[in-house]
This record gives sequence, structure tokens and C-alpha cells, in this order.
Amino acid sequence: MISRGAFLGLAAAFAAAPALAAPALTDDATEIVAIRKVIADMEAAWNRGDFNGYMQGFQNPGVVFVSKGRFQDGWQGTLDHYVRDYGGSPEKRGRLRFFDITIQMLAPDAAQLVSRYELVKPDQPQDGINTRLMRKIDGRWVIALNHVSSR
Repeated sequence: MISRGAFLGLAAAFAAAPALAAPALTDDATEIVAIRKVIADMEAAWNRGDFNGYMQGFQNPGVVFVSKGRFQDGWQGTLDHYVRDYGGSPEKRGRLRFFDITIQMLAPDAAQLVSRYELVKPDQPQDGINTRLMRKIDGRWVIALNHVSSR
């Protein structure tokens, strides 16, 4: 059994010891909200026919975009592809929706995002999965690598 004096001595020693600092933690929840906003803004831009607004979610010029077993030609090539293949009318563009979004923080400036997507349009509806490497560049989250797997 410890004496009252020994107990008070130990208590005083602990009280005088420097506090242990908690390790610095990134606020993952805040970053995930910011990443989800980028994706929501892209979806909204697509659905109003604003391909330039949609492309703001991608790293410019360095995005790597893989679809249909091939690489797109960077940021500008991807924009050109969207305008050529989906521009002109709301029917041709379709209505885009991202869902079942999961985000895993890899580092304070990197995250992996996996989601399903559907592009509803009268002639050729599309759906599949996006796998994205998100990077925080100059304080802003962008897609650095985008891989689309369509069904």
C-alpha cells in the first residue's frame, strides 16, 4: 500500500512533468468535404453544359486521364474530347451523376476517390466506375489521375 505522502509526491511529480503533446493530425473530415465539393461542382457544371467549369476539377495541364483503354491528351485533349463527343445539346450531353463516393486520405495533399457514375442520355446511356487520385495543389483539390471503367 502506498502512503499518503508517497502518493502526494507522485501526484506532484506528474503535475510538474511537461505535458505530452498530441501528434499533429490533419483534419481529414474537412479535406473530404472539400473534395466532395469539387466533385459536386463538376457534376453541376456538366449538367448545365459548362465543360470549362467541369474541367476546373482536373489538374491543368498535368492531368492523366485514362478511358476506353487509352490515354487522353492531357487537360486540353480531355476538354476537346468532351466538347466534340458531348457538346451541342442537352440530349447529346446527358445528365451526369456521381454516387457511392468513397474517399481515402493518403497524405495531407493526396487522396484516393472511387465512385460510380451514370450518364443518362437517350441514345447511349453510360455507367461505370471512376478511380481518381486527388491532389491538393496551391490549396485547391484537383484530379491528378482519372481512370474511367465503363460498362
